[in-house]
Amino acid sequence: MPCQRARLWSRLIAGAVALWLGLAVAMAAGKKTEESVAPPVWPAPPEAPRIQYVQSITRPADIGAKRSGFGRVANWFTGSDKGNEPLRKPFGLALDEDDNLCITDTDANAVYFLDRVKKKAQRWENLGNLKFSAPVAVAKRKGIIYVADSGLGSVVVFDLKGKLLFQITNRLERPCGLAMSGEKLFVVDSQRHDVVAFDLGGHYLAAFGQRGTGPGDFNFPTHIAGDSVDNIFVTDSMNSRVERFDANGKFGCQIGSAGDSTGQFSRPKGVAVDSFGHVYVVDGIFDNLQIFDREGRFLLNLGDAGPRPGQFWLPNGIAISRSNEIFVADSYNHRVQMFKYIGPP
Repeated sequence: MPCQRARLWSRLIAGAVALWLGLAVAMAAGKKTEESVAPPVWPAPPEAPRIQYVQSITRPADIGAKRSGFGRVANWFTGSDKGNEPLRKPFGLALDEDDNLCITDTDANAVYFLDRVKKKAQRWENLGNLKFSAPVAVAKRKGIIYVADSGLGSVVVFDLKGKLLFQITNRLERPCGLAMSGEKLFVVDSQRHDVVAFDLGGHYLAAFGQRGTGPGDFNFPTHIAGDSVDNIFVTDSMNSRVERFDANGKFGCQIGSAGDSTGQFSRPKGVAVDSFGHVYVVDGIFDNLQIFDREGRFLLNLGDAGPRPGQFWLPNGIAISRSNEIFVADSYNHRVQMFKYIGPP
């Protein structure tokens, strides 16, 4: 009997190894086929390309994040994805000082930190007794993560060990957008139709905006981003525009308007700015990404509805790295798409 059990275990292990090797070969062949096809670019030839598709991220392994050997074997036997959980509905995106990627997933009510430098991933659904309810936006600075949770009505602040540090609730009802500029944290509150500024310790500094349609007004704003010269860009979603402010909340200009032509929006969502000052705006209804200059002049658009590279299904957040890598939360395609700006300044 012991010999039979030993032979059985030997066969099981041999079968597991063979299956593992077969999957690895198949994945390598698929990757080779994928890499042999030229990635999409925008605008299409014969015009000079400005934006190039790079890859899609559907789970931590797609950025090279690896689990331990023991974890991989354990997950193989149990069928678990622990440590490599797939994205279900990525929503908010942010990059830290080292261009590592933070993601909120509103279907899983989870927050991801993907360390692209160390090839590691972390994921939180709760911090002790606090469970995320609707994490919609994220920011990170010096190892501290800030998450706007519209269900909790607060900004949840914690470290990479998963220790809850504090919550920001002052003057907030439904926080839905976060951006850092200097030593300030700007929070978009959709319910209050304003933007609230805090220091990084969560202390209230100032607020600007009110409900309306005039310059500097908002109608259910959603997303926010800063640029390298301390401008603040706010997605005024129900007014179908993006507004630019200075760091003190003084109105600068309007980008886009309601309509279905280029340079116009239906439901603008995520906004971000690259190192050249190009302003990128995601439209969740048009399933595209439009690019403007800081003064609101239309430059380029890309994308339409679908599952292929460069296509979107209800996209949401966007973040841009220091080297002009562009990450878009393609929410209902369950992925983050990565592009690269390859054109001139």
